[in-house]
Amino acid sequence: MRERKYDSARARGLTHVHPRDVPLQDALTAVADPVRRAILRELAGLPDWTKAFGTFDLPVTKATRSHHFAVLRAAGLIEQRDEGARRLNRLRRPEFDEAFPGLLDLILAERP
Repeated sequence: MRERKYDSARARGLTHVHPRDVPLQDALTAVADPVRRAILRELAGLPDWTKAFGTFDLPVTKATRSHHFAVLRAAGLIEQRDEGARRLNRLRRPEFDEAFPGLLDLILAERP
């Protein structure tokens, strides 16, 4: 079952998928990219909803960054919400760990 959030008019395009609805192959594809793993590691070290989309220091363009965040949302790894002009992020660790036990631990233990 897909979850949708409409925190603002700008967020209407955001689709959030619960990790239990994600096939294993999609979860593995999402964590296969080193940029996405860097995003996950950064979010894991911060409280929920404190890191804005535009504040990640990533070696990619804004369009590519948007794609990476969309892949992470589609795999149930992150949730995003808008607060004013900022798009804040949350790692969905409890939900993802329930669906894929141990997978996120392996990703977060990786040394970049």
